[in-house]
Amino acid sequence: MPSRSYKTGKNVLLGQDNNALVFLFAVNALVFVMINFIKIIYYLSDIPLEFFYRQILHWFTLPAAFDMIAGRPWTFLVYMFTHESIWHLLSSMLWLWCFGYILQDLTGNSKLIPIYLYGGFVGGLVFVLINNLFPVLERNIAVTEPMLGAGAAVMAIAVATTTLAPDYRIFPLINGGIPLWVLTLIFVAIDFATLASGNAGVGAGHLAGGAMGYFFIRQLRRDKDWGAWMHHLFEWVDDLFRPEKKYNKGSQKDKLYYQSDRKPYEKISNVTQQRLDAILDKINQQGYQFLTDEEKEFLKKASSEDL
Repeated sequence: MPSRSYKTGKNVLLGQDNNALVFLFAVNALVFVMINFIKIIYYLSDIPLEFFYRQILHWFTLPAAFDMIAGRPWTFLVYMFTHESIWHLLSSMLWLWCFGYILQDLTGNSKLIPIYLYGGFVGGLVFVLINNLFPVLERNIAVTEPMLGAGAAVMAIAVATTTLAPDYRIFPLINGGIPLWVLTLIFVAIDFATLASGNAGVGAGHLAGGAMGYFFIRQLRRDKDWGAWMHHLFEWVDDLFRPEKKYNKGSQKDKLYYQSDRKPYEKISNVTQQRLDAILDKINQQGYQFLTDEEKEFLKKASSEDL
């Protein structure tokens, strides 16, 4: 399918309020800065770095042993935002931007975070299961290197984006553009090349994250949004801390009639700005492909009229 048919018509800008991609960047950067700030304190205090890994970093990484996870179950969540080296962080964020920006452009602003979290969680779960069900892969599971980084989560986003639009074109000035699936193959090859000499459980976790992204999009095409509950939860929490939003909306009756600044005899276009804004918001949240035929026709009509 041509890539043009996937375009939403309204890009999710990096500076836009509640941008999911910027939020993921911010959380990953914040955790990185916090961990390395503490590491610098250990270094300047002449405390051996082994104590830093044992006392600080292990609270942010996902261990392989079940008994260790029982004491810190939150690591299933925080490990996917934890990067120790700047190159690890930059690599993860570069690929996250490449695929995450396209995914937001195609599906709106509400799918990126659920896919990221689902992919990271499933990847971490498979990592733990592989190392416990097949201990022959490691001589001593108690000293197995823990899992950290956004690798499984980014793999989920990459596969989800490619499943949604494999023929999406990037770098259009280069011979008509490069298909997205080519970029995905390069990403997968680089990712597994860096993991070749490491724990097999990490590689299996990244594969599981990619599978999660694939099935997420498959279910989305069947009108089953696995991330809907998460989006509603975010909105509920946001309303708790920003109750003024409920009172700023006002009633539609007051907005359209009693506070109208338009003259009663003024001729207006058949295409209203309010209706257009509602459709654009729907594109931003759900994606262009979820518009009805009537809404798509409305957009086409709106583009030919001067609002």
